[in-house]
Amino acid sequence: MTELILSIRNNYFKLFKDLNLKKISIFSLILILVFNQTEVGSITRLAMANAYLSVSVYVAITLLIFLRLEKSKNYSLSNFFKNNLKLQIPVASLLGSIPGCGGAIIVVTQYLQGNITFGCLVAVLTSTMGDAAFLILAKEPMSALFIFVICMIIGSLTGFLVDFFIKKKIKNNNIKINLKLEEIDNKFHLFLYKIWLIIFIPGFFLGITNHLQIAPPKILNFDINYIFGFTAALFSIFLWTINPFSDRAVSLDRSRETNFKSVDLTNFVTLWVIVGFLFFDLGIYFTGLDFKKLFDVILPLTPLIAIFVGFIPGCGPQILTATLYLNGYIPFSAEIGNAISNDGDALFPAIAICPKDAILATFYSAIPALLVAYTYFFFLEN
Repeated sequence: MTELILSIRNNYFKLFKDLNLKKISIFSLILILVFNQTEVGSITRLAMANAYLSVSVYVAITLLIFLRLEKSKNYSLSNFFKNNLKLQIPVASLLGSIPGCGGAIIVVTQYLQGNITFGCLVAVLTSTMGDAAFLILAKEPMSALFIFVICMIIGSLTGFLVDFFIKKKIKNNNIKINLKLEEIDNKFHLFLYKIWLIIFIPGFFLGITNHLQIAPPKILNFDINYIFGFTAALFSIFLWTINPFSDRAVSLDRSRETNFKSVDLTNFVTLWVIVGFLFFDLGIYFTGLDFKKLFDVILPLTPLIAIFVGFIPGCGPQILTATLYLNGYIPFSAEIGNAISNDGDALFPAIAICPKDAILATFYSAIPALLVAYTYFFFLEN
């Protein structure tokens, strides 16, 4: 009997031993809001439904495509950088502008190994906008393309200027950064991943019809979009909660199975999008403030605020900023400023190994962020 109980625990409940307290707290808070009997519950459920159908399904399909393309690359970047010194900075900027943090992390690793210059580090941190790129790409592909091109050009120019004035290259320490997370082998968790992918298929089509404002027929007076979107969003947050790996570790790891990594990152983005929606919807409900008007009052400061948010390592705050832009709360100039100033998850390995260089590179990226954001703000938005 004891062996049977241990077998059940190891096969189905082993994963729950490694639950993250922070994740549990966030999930518990969301459950409290969801099942609130007042209007707060209705606002929360509607925000979750909108977040999944309006954002998550597009982020998921984008991640599935880009992560598969990233996995297909098989060449020696070290040899390329060593043999093409003049192309180091443009290629670093190009890799940084690729949605997500994968390309930027590769370039940062090359710098830590002493293969490229400090200007390349500045270029890649300036050009990358991390996982927030997927959000813009899913909702406004033309705006995303414009941001990618701007970030790549500004990253290259900044990198060349830094190398011209600062001759610096880190000592080759033969550092190898390769976070290889163990694949989740828990049968219950693997089953949930498969369920998520199955749910995603009709969710994607509902997201398209919702985007085209085609309302599906009601069944027994139930709103399919509302019920499906809310249920899928809640399931996504639950799967994010029981994931034993941190969001940073999942983002940095390049060995993880593509479908699972896509699900994990989509769940992470979903959580932050819901946080952004609730921040305003519940904020308006409790305070009566019109946040759109509030941001209009401090409009000249919004690019500066967005740039300062970009200094925060990680992708969560940047996803929140992108969500504010997509919902019309902040101008495009603020999103551009944030895109240039933020470094995504690529900053973490640099901070861990050469914090002085990482902080200095981040500081340098703020200068073009200010110039470009406020140039766009004054000449194209006013």
